[in-house]
Amino acid sequence: MEWDARWLRWPDFRLPADKHDAVDALTEAWRRAETERVEVACRCGRGRTGTALACIAVLDGVPPAQALSYVRRQYPRAAVETPWQWWYIKHFQEQPH
Repeated sequence: MEWDARWLRWPDFRLPADKHDAVDALTEAWRRAETERVEVACRCGRGRTGTALACIAVLDGVPPAQALSYVRRQYPRAAVETPWQWWYIKHFQEQPH
């Protein structure tokens, strides 16, 4: 099965290499999820995936301070692996959209 894919440069255990591209990609995923299935994935499916899911939750109205606990209730508890990933979630709304 073929589907549209978007690759986001995001080194393991780090933050996205291009913050503008990350905001654009995560916003696109959030918008597309209204009408179609969207997949977010990284190598192990925890740190970067959990961070991306938490940022998408913020876009959907979950307060940034609660986004991590929200994702961990719905997804593995190991989601979001580093302090700077948590920082990114808390400050995601401050990123230029």
